[in-house]
Amino acid sequence: MGVVNVTPDSFAESAPSTRAERAIEAALRMEADGADLIDVGGESTRPGAVAVTADDELARVLPVLGGLSGRLKIPLSIDTYKADVARAAVDAGASIVNDISGLTYDPALARVVARGGAALILMHTRGRPETMYEEAVYEDVVADVTRELGASLATAAAAGVPVDRLLVDPGIGFAKRPAHSYGVLARLSEIAGELDRPVVVGPSRKSFMRGALGDGPAHERDWGTAAAVTAAVLGGAHIVRVHAVADMVQVVRVAEQIRRSG
Repeated sequence: MGVVNVTPDSFAESAPSTRAERAIEAALRMEADGADLIDVGGESTRPGAVAVTADDELARVLPVLGGLSGRLKIPLSIDTYKADVARAAVDAGASIVNDISGLTYDPALARVVARGGAALILMHTRGRPETMYEEAVYEDVVADVTRELGASLATAAAAGVPVDRLLVDPGIGFAKRPAHSYGVLARLSEIAGELDRPVVVGPSRKSFMRGALGDGPAHERDWGTAAAVTAAVLGGAHIVRVHAVADMVQVVRVAEQIRRSG
């Protein structure tokens, strides 16, 4: 899954931009580089980020979705937790909604997904981006994440989203200290086995790697990302969400061969 941010404050890029033309070019390049799907986001949800309105988010993402319509041959995902944004994005061609809140921010989102016939990625987090680290207290991070994702799955099913359109994401870096993120990666197979849904993992360029890599800029963490992606694939991830698609395609293909050989 290639990440296309249409925000002025993306943590992962050296020159963030809200220009639709640049985002469209990036998505098409990722497809050519081997991406299987593209995730478009119009709001930064990194720790400490300030929320934007649905109108601002739509102004950023709709021109990108419209510009990719008829040109992109792989599925489009919209990275949003807002029902109004998801509804417009599905109408504009998105077939997946990627909700970082696991349906905890906007309960109406599940009904929008159900009515629109989209798939839904339920990510684990706690609190809001500006306060999430205060919520990073776990007895057993894997058991707690699994239980809370199970609750999100139940909420989605109750709203009418078929189970075969539901995926889960343990939320690397979201309401998790570095040790929690490493713990989730190390025991990912437990989450996958317990929830029995396809697993999405998004470790790309995230700050949990700082202790191992140092304090360099996020866009220089692709080697560390490669290690995390390998661990995710070996742990049973079905989808990895990345920025450097061309490089990570190679990483995934080799890691997948190792997993199959085992």
